[in-house]
Amino acid sequence: MVSSNAGGPPALQVVAPEVELSKQSMISVVDDDQSFRDSMRRLLKSLGYAVAVFPSAAEFLSFSAFDETACLVADVHMPGISGIGLYKHLIDAGHSIPTILVTAYPDDGIRESMLALGVVGYLPKPLEEAQLIRCLRSVFTHGKSP
Repeated sequence: MVSSNAGGPPALQVVAPEVELSKQSMISVVDDDQSFRDSMRRLLKSLGYAVAVFPSAAEFLSFSAFDETACLVADVHMPGISGIGLYKHLIDAGHSIPTILVTAYPDDGIRESMLALGVVGYLPKPLEEAQLIRCLRSVFTHGKSP
């Protein structure tokens, strides 16, 4: 499971994303919880993906190479632009990046509407690694939802 430290001390925000562009399968993780970002970076790197992490949707959008993202993992509930707002903004701007939304507060109505809009997955936190891997395999092998 990938978990977060919601009750821990405030995390320092990194201005520039840590990016390893060794593969074309770059996954961008956008989440305001640093411990979640760190856990996801470790997990995704262990699976062989290049990873970029961002503490906010605005920082992701200002990243000069955001359009090289092959898959986006975004938290639904973030200050500023939410994961849902980010996904809708990308679609409206013509960037169809396969997106997996994650949330500590799952809602079946939101899940259904987001899947209908085309997100690859809507996963509850803490993440079940197997569910995440199924979504990623779907993106990188079939290009469609699991």
